[in-house]
Amino acid sequence: MKKLLIAVFIAQTVLAHHPANSPAQTVARPEAGERHEFVMSNFRTESGVTLPQARVVYGTFGKLNAAKDNAVLLPSHYMANLQGYGWLMGPDRALDPSKLFLIATELFGNGRSSSPSNTPEPYHGPRFPVVTIRDNVEAVHRLLTEELKITHLRAIVGFSMGAQQAFQWAVSYPSFADKIVATSGAAKTYPHGIVRLEGQIAALTTDAAFQNGDYTAPPAKGLEAFAVVWLAWLYSQEWWRRELWRPSVPAGTTFEQYLQARRSRFITGADANDLILQMRTWERHDVGTTPGFGGDVERALRSIKAPLLYMPSETDLYFPIGDARYEAGFIPGVSLTPIPSLWGHTAGAASNPADRKFLNETIGRFLGR
Repeated sequence: MKKLLIAVFIAQTVLAHHPANSPAQTVARPEAGERHEFVMSNFRTESGVTLPQARVVYGTFGKLNAAKDNAVLLPSHYMANLQGYGWLMGPDRALDPSKLFLIATELFGNGRSSSPSNTPEPYHGPRFPVVTIRDNVEAVHRLLTEELKITHLRAIVGFSMGAQQAFQWAVSYPSFADKIVATSGAAKTYPHGIVRLEGQIAALTTDAAFQNGDYTAPPAKGLEAFAVVWLAWLYSQEWWRRELWRPSVPAGTTFEQYLQARRSRFITGADANDLILQMRTWERHDVGTTPGFGGDVERALRSIKAPLLYMPSETDLYFPIGDARYEAGFIPGVSLTPIPSLWGHTAGAASNPADRKFLNETIGRFLGR
């Protein structure tokens, strides 16, 4: 019984500190938001595959004013849903829904927007086409302009894969937003990041139950292996050395118990093909391959017009701060402001009170709150 209670408590803690699982990111706030769906017919992906129907799930917080000039876009991160930015919303935070119209979109592949798990044949499961960050940006551009009739944004704020989308918006649509904010994310996935993602995919797919993506039951062993590999990169080495997980679990919890809980409850209920699809999307991210830039990431970065607040975590192993410093050297009007944190990648989504305070104050100042 004691082990069960510890496991449940740790599982709740995992949700509270894990940016890959969207409910984790939602700090309890009164603004619940409204859920919507935008459906497109014959959506052509960069891979050349046309989906007969593509769906983007999104949430809105606050009200669009008559001039339609108070909108802020919040593109989601890995496997997240529309509740992924609660840490940034509220009257005492950087984005106040009583004044702004906040639009939180969900990436293809999260299990709610069009995904391998919810798309019928011939594109079900492993046959779902690999989509890019640009595909996601194009879909959301259509959502904004066709459904919401919004042609300009006050800002785009993104964490992790949301930051990837923010960079792509800045290159694909340089005048669409007044300002761009990117936390714990980059303009390109560099080779080391691809190797890391391939390791996580390999851990998942080596389970014999995976059956090349046509599994009849979740590949449980593969999902657990994936979780352990992912977890190793999530926080900084010093975070682990200092055992900063201890204050959030019951006294007496051992490291082995903590690790087992995270191994078995990492992204609860996620579909394996969905997990892989979003990792493939992550791998292919490169603003340099935007049409017109010939694969030159530096040239693409130089084209950015909007003021851009770039906030890498000082200890991020997913998006190393060295990559951010390299990219910032080519972005006109960039404000490079590292997050001083031991919480690794999760610092960019306010996984602890100190980072939440730093993010809200810095982003609030940048946006001119």
